[in-house]
Amino acid sequence: MSTTSYNCTNDEQRAEGLAHAQKAIAGRQVIVMPTDTVYGIAADAFSPQAVATLLAAKGRGRNMPPPVLIPRIGTMEGLAVDIPDDARKLAEKYWPGPLTLIFHSQPTLTWDLGETKGTVALRVPDDQLALDLLTITGPLAVSSANRTGQPAAQTASEARSQLAESVEVYLEGGFRPLEGTDPTPSTIVDATGLRLRVVREGAISLEEIKRIVPSALGGDAEPELWEPANLVKDAPAEDEAEPAIDLVKSDAEIAESNADAEPAAVAEPAEDTVEDAEPAEGDAKP
Repeated sequence: MSTTSYNCTNDEQRAEGLAHAQKAIAGRQVIVMPTDTVYGIAADAFSPQAVATLLAAKGRGRNMPPPVLIPRIGTMEGLAVDIPDDARKLAEKYWPGPLTLIFHSQPTLTWDLGETKGTVALRVPDDQLALDLLTITGPLAVSSANRTGQPAAQTASEARSQLAESVEVYLEGGFRPLEGTDPTPSTIVDATGLRLRVVREGAISLEEIKRIVPSALGGDAEPELWEPANLVKDAPAEDEAEPAIDLVKSDAEIAESNADAEPAAVAEPAEDTVEDAEPAEGDAKP
């Protein structure tokens, strides 16, 4: 594979880089792009082959599925189901921005992000280059652009030193978030239960989340089984079983459990040392 880097602070190279990145994504290759948190390695979210290439480039298994970046709030409707009103409030307040929301995945979609247990983690990044790319490619599976266990890349050149020829296009946009600052992970909120639950505090604190959604739970609270509202009101307490969420450190990961009937587990995105997710043993999620 030939690898090309583009300096996207230059208008001409930016245009060329976006066009090449779009072509690479369409060809089921992976690219490196900036986000508002760190640099991410990205692939077509609807191509199992491309997602497998992304995971292989990072040295990561299917048990650490990547989150999905989207260009606008409206895209959420086509990728997720049973979206709570409280989650919409957070999306309207913090998107674009460092907030990752976990939903039940739209069952009609033919994608394979890994062992997601029927969930998908979505985010709209607050980065114009990323948004421009997402607008022409559609949803992208994105994880921090580094080998698992290594520091998150804050420039495309740092990412290239780790990922080398496994990536077809590197889009260089300067330091993310800023030169001299440490990457900060996105905050991850599980919206698949009866109440929203902050499973990882990042750039947005639990206190800030609770200002918008007072009923939101912290990461130390027991997860609750999600059920449609018309069923929940009649459900006995023992049926509100608790899903087990398994946080995959820093750029995250999740799993679930229950006593009688085991509810579908929630798999969280793997955002390595900043986010998308992002610090699990040195990793970060854009």
